[in-house]
Amino acid sequence: MFADFPFLSILTGVPLVGALIVAFLPRAKPELAKRVAFVWSLAVLALAVVMWIAYDAGGDRFQFRESYTWIPAWDAKFTFAVDGIALVMLLLIAVLVPLVILASWHDADASRRSVPVYFALLLVLESTMIGVFAAADVFLFYVFFEVMLVPMYFLIGSYGGQRRQYAAVKFFLYSLVGGLFMLAAVIGLWALGGHTFDWQQLLSADFSTGTERWLFLGFFVAFAIKAPFFPFHTWLPDAGGAAPAGSAALLVGVLDKVGTFGILRYCLPLFPEASTWFAPYAMALAVIGIIYAALLAVGQNDLKRLVSYTSIAHFGFIGVGIFAFTTQAGTGAVLYMLNHGLATGLLFLVVGMFVARRGSSLISDFGGAGKLVPLLAGVLFFAGLASLALPGTAPFVSEFLVLIGTFTVNKTVAVIATAGIILAAAYVLWMVQRTTQGTLNPALATVDAMRRDLTVREKVVVAPLIALLLVLGFYPKPVTDVINPAVQATMQDIQKTDPAPAITEAAK
Repeated sequence: MFADFPFLSILTGVPLVGALIVAFLPRAKPELAKRVAFVWSLAVLALAVVMWIAYDAGGDRFQFRESYTWIPAWDAKFTFAVDGIALVMLLLIAVLVPLVILASWHDADASRRSVPVYFALLLVLESTMIGVFAAADVFLFYVFFEVMLVPMYFLIGSYGGQRRQYAAVKFFLYSLVGGLFMLAAVIGLWALGGHTFDWQQLLSADFSTGTERWLFLGFFVAFAIKAPFFPFHTWLPDAGGAAPAGSAALLVGVLDKVGTFGILRYCLPLFPEASTWFAPYAMALAVIGIIYAALLAVGQNDLKRLVSYTSIAHFGFIGVGIFAFTTQAGTGAVLYMLNHGLATGLLFLVVGMFVARRGSSLISDFGGAGKLVPLLAGVLFFAGLASLALPGTAPFVSEFLVLIGTFTVNKTVAVIATAGIILAAAYVLWMVQRTTQGTLNPALATVDAMRRDLTVREKVVVAPLIALLLVLGFYPKPVTDVINPAVQATMQDIQKTDPAPAITEAAK
């Protein structure tokens, strides 16, 4: 019924049209801009849900394919298509953006800058995020990859907190350097791959071993910076700490996933031999990132920087799952991308609520806050437990799949990565204890806003994320059924098969 409906071009274009409308609304009517942006984001969510329902998990690998002529001389086209991996990420974007708009209702008011422009930037960001996951043309992907930086740069630099200019410039420069590596690889791919940017055609391109490794490296460096993987991670704590809470939730919840998605979509299928050759090094960087970022998180006194460091550790698990080259680990990695977006998005939004009330993001400025805002403290505790992958929450399923899938091929990596779970418990429980538990900080009692518990609007923000984390924690099958075929196809692209289970003497 919906096979020929242009879901992806409409999904990409609708937020952009909404952004133009919101941006030109009168600055003197900020509430109107907020309402229009929210309703527009709900329309995107409705369309994404219809697309999810119309997707046939047992059908073709890529569905809803559209292709329009763009630059004939380069054979560059507006080609869109999604597999199960991209579809999951599109739904994550569609769910998070309306909640971020609600959570950011008053973020732009305090900045004394244009409120309509702030919410227009969020819609522009949504458009570019959808485009980068929906693109099936390498050049189109690169364009969205670069353009996506612009709205986030202004969200951080114009509406962020202290050191916002430094954080915005650092974020932009790191991403731009990564983009230059990718641009060189994209040009090489076109020149040596048959003068085409079409992903499907490039899949059958034949490169020499040396060429393939250089092209892989160009893409991988760009994606490792975007994710970010150790040692390319230093921009994230600054950007996450300075960005408004809602923008930070999208930064760590979605934008960073472009890196891991890019590895799955471009590095592995297009460069199978190079992927295998570089896998031990990528796995080592991922494991170091898990332990290193977790240790740094333990020592943080800034809530937003702490959450940013936890994301770096989580991306280590995703990297391990990708380069383990097993279906279980790969499915776990993609599921982790979704679940991390939900859990860390919730954590950042709740932290933003605390920071907005206290006027500070320093943990030492809190203490005993649960006595004043018990519901908000409870949501923070739940978000923390989900972030450390407590059984019963969605991240546990993905983390378990990554570790068990990795253990079958590399026990050492799986064991070291498991140590990251112990450290996660330390930094999450330490954060919750220092922020909401213990003796009430006398300074909190003098802040009127700290006596205001969750409002109706804030309950609407956190309730869907809590529900999704619980439902997917107990019943992830609807999502894994969509992810599995795409992961299996990716494993076939790199000619990897799952190891056969060992047969013991007793079984014989």
